[in-house]
Amino acid sequence: MTEVAVGVAGVCGRMGRMLVREICATSGVRLAAASEVPGHECIGGDAGEIASLDPLGVTVSGDVAHLFEPCRAVIDFTTPEASLAHANVAAETGAVHVIGTTGFTSDDEMALARAAQKTALVKAPNMSLGVNLLFVLTQRVAGILGPDFDIEILELHHRHKADAPSGTALGLGRAAAAGRAVDLEAVSVTSREGQTGARRDGDIGFAVLRGGDVVGDHSVIFAGEGERLELTHRAGDRRIYAHGALSAALWALDREPGLYGMKDVLGLGD
Repeated sequence: MTEVAVGVAGVCGRMGRMLVREICATSGVRLAAASEVPGHECIGGDAGEIASLDPLGVTVSGDVAHLFEPCRAVIDFTTPEASLAHANVAAETGAVHVIGTTGFTSDDEMALARAAQKTALVKAPNMSLGVNLLFVLTQRVAGILGPDFDIEILELHHRHKADAPSGTALGLGRAAAAGRAVDLEAVSVTSREGQTGARRDGDIGFAVLRGGDVVGDHSVIFAGEGERLELTHRAGDRRIYAHGALSAALWALDREPGLYGMKDVLGLGD
């Protein structure tokens, strides 16, 4: 059986190294290319050694074309700017592009949608099975409980995370807003300080914590009069994201061009 050639963008980051190890541990796939931002100290190194494995004979490159040329799928946990550039190359080559990057603007989202007109692009703020079930549950519970319950979303990540609220927290906010049939931008509150006054009915609030090496904790709190319901997911190992991203890449190989999410990959429906 021919192994599926997979590339990893941002291979020297925490997720990049984890993806290399996950690919090497999975039958039927092989690491065919790896990249880093031009000028990175890892360029020219062996991707296997960077991931604390035996040498794989895959040299880290700063050339995006080199990343996509030999691959049927590329997995990308980098930055919004880099992911947008990668999406354009994916559209040109027809390679599957799996994006776990967060922090995109609305204009970025439109650019990704244009790229997805030419190839299969799987984008999700979180690739884990548990979190994607949490998205579904959050939407369902928000619709059932209704506006008598206030919604607050709490997230905790490691000290190095650059964006806030996390992409997963925002995804949970969108799920809650969909359950309420409202626009998240119209009801979201991402910070509170000083004399804020009473909480507005219908707001969806976000609280952000950063510290240590926490992989990712997310809670959705439904606070009503006399009772409170909390839905929580705690990630203890980044491998859950690497496993989900690789599963998404394999799922998308024979799909028509389009912008997909993990709910599509996992068959969770709307």
